[in-house]
Parts: sequence; C-alpha cells; structure tokens
Amino acid sequence: MSRLVRVGTSLAGLLSAHTVANARLLRRPSGVPPTTKESVTICVPARDEERNIADCLRGILASEGLDETSVLVLDDGSTDRTAAIVGSFCEDDRRVTLLPGSPAMPAGWIGKPYATEQLRRAASGGVLVFVDADVRLEPHAVGVGIAMLRQHGFAMVCPYPRQIAVTFGERLVQPLLQWLWMTFLPLRMAEGLRPPAMVAANGQFMVIDANVLAAVGGFESVKGEVLDDVALGRVFKRAGHRVAVVDGTRLAACRMYNSWQELVDGYAKNLWSATTSPAGAFGLAGLLALTYIVPPAGAVVGLALRRPKLAAVGMVGYTFGVLGRLVSARTTGARTLDSLMHPLSIGALISLMARSWWKKRRGLLRWKGREIVAEVSAVGAGA
Repeated sequence: MSRLVRVGTSLAGLLSAHTVANARLLRRPSGVPPTTKESVTICVPARDEERNIADCLRGILASEGLDETSVLVLDDGSTDRTAAIVGSFCEDDRRVTLLPGSPAMPAGWIGKPYATEQLRRAASGGVLVFVDADVRLEPHAVGVGIAMLRQHGFAMVCPYPRQIAVTFGERLVQPLLQWLWMTFLPLRMAEGLRPPAMVAANGQFMVIDANVLAAVGGFESVKGEVLDDVALGRVFKRAGHRVAVVDGTRLAACRMYNSWQELVDGYAKNLWSATTSPAGAFGLAGLLALTYIVPPAGAVVGLALRRPKLAAVGMVGYTFGVLGRLVSARTTGARTLDSLMHPLSIGALISLMARSWWKKRRGLLRWKGREIVAEVSAVGAGA
C-alpha cells in the first residue's frame, strides 16, 4: 500500500500543477466589447422546459451590444407548457419565433443534434448562438462570445457557464465538470488543429460561425453523438478550424439538475460515451482512484496503524488533490469549501460511470422520455 500511496501522491501533485497552469492560460473576457454589426440568431432547443424557458428568454432578450438579432426557440415535442410560455414571448417581442419541432426523428439521429439542426436550418444569422434552456445569460454574454470568436479566429467558442450546485449531491458531483477538463486537458493545445481528438466544448452555450457550420454539414455530422458538442468540435478541427472553451463564469450560469435522480439520469446518459468503452472506463476509474482516493485512504490507514510516514505521504496526496480542485473552483466560480470533499466526489463519479455503462449494456438509457440508441464513438478528451 505504501508504494500505491506514493504513486498516487506523485500523480496528484503533477495533475494539480497542470490545473494551475491551465488556470493561468484559460482565455477570459476583457471588458465589454463594442456593438457587433453582424446578424446574430440565438437558438434555444426546448423539450419540457416550462421550469426554465421564461427565465432563459428574459436573459437572452436583455442582451446588449447586438445590432441585428433574432431568437428561435424549437419546441421539441414538449408535453408541458413550454410552447405556450414561448408563445407569450412571441406576442410581446417580434424578435422571438417559436418553431414546432418535427414529430418524427429520422433514423440515425438522436434528440439534441436533431433539434439543433432544425434550428440551424431555420436561422439566418452569420453567427449562431446555441443556448440551453437552463442557462441564464448576462446582458453582455453574447457580445463577448462573438468578440472572442472573431478576435481569435475560432470557428466555435464555448464560454463555460458557472455551474450552480445547491443540493449536497450537486455540490458533490457538478464541480467535477470544470475540474476534469482543467486537470486533464492542455487547453491551448486543444485549441490547435492537432491532435483532432483533443477537444474541449460545452453545448450549454456555443457561439458558432454559421458559414463554417454549414460547410461541415451542420449537426448532421454529429447526428448520432450523445456528446454532440465535443464531437462537433472534433469535426471542425478535422476540417481545419479551431475551437475553444473560454471562461464564461461572469457571462452565464446554469443549474443542470434539480435533484439527485435528475443528476444520476443525466450522467448515465453521457458517461458511457465520454469513456468510449468499458475498458476505457475501467482505466479512467483506476487512474482516478489511485490518484485521489488511495492517498487519503493511506493517510487514514497510517494513522490507525501508527505508521507516521504512510500517513504523512497520504496527507500530502490528499492536499495535492484538494489544491487542484480548489484552483478549479476559484477559477470557475464553484464553492471552494466543497473541494475538501474531493475523494468523495471521485468515488461518486466512478459509481456514476459504472451505472452509465450498466444501463448502456442493458438498453436502459433514456432521457426526457426518449430512448438513447446511439452507438459508442471515440469522443476523446473533452468537456
């Protein structure tokens, strides 16, 4: 056990140093940009979003610095009051248009890519901004996103929203979304064209050059991908275009899940695809456990058995893990105190990963009333 603790502690130190480097390199908005003269279409796919859609649209319609804007909301077969709520906005603001989603999904597609492709085909802007219904934009968010898209010559920019976590389960797991890409993904390298598999993206808030998106085939190029945002970034890179995740902490906020059951179902939908294969999931789980669970376990065992050297090395490893999580939290607006729970968070993530593959193998994956039948594809590193 002493050897495992030493190895885990060394890995935790190296990865936390990488997190610190990424925090320094992360692109951040620099002030409020001037008014853009480009035509912009803001696209919102919505399925059973009566809880969120009104607040989402209020944030979008308060956007500043946009000269020519339209807002398209696709009602993707909602069974609640989503369409009625959006209809009331259409009556009050001519910028808003409600699109009824196609009732029949073509073979080979899954829900989110098909919804966003319908929005893309109906949009007319030179810049397309895709916003999930649970995202709340600040007034300058879209303008900043467009400025970063153009200033740095990207095809797609994803300002990563601040993730709101309220319940214990959310606070345990949700901060890992940002921590994972800040810890394991070299951000500046991921912006380049090589290797194309190394991509970071976030579909909650995407700012995309409409012409480039059309040239790569729109969302049809990722029609069967559960992690369509990461897959789209890879498509762009293969076509010779750069993509980036940037700091969106002060631009947008998102509460993805409102209960533990929603969170479990959401991660079951995604994690099997993110890990590409059962072997990949097993390898990642082993690496995470070795790096972030073994050292604190060694510290406990060392204290219990009165082995001070083992306890000291284990505490150093635990401290390294908490340090990386703390840097990620401070960078992305998460609660810093929750960083102390990092070993528990990693344990929860590993269990969610196992559950995701269990449900995938048994054909039990569903999301918002739809069965997920997409095949595994090599998503690679991403967010």
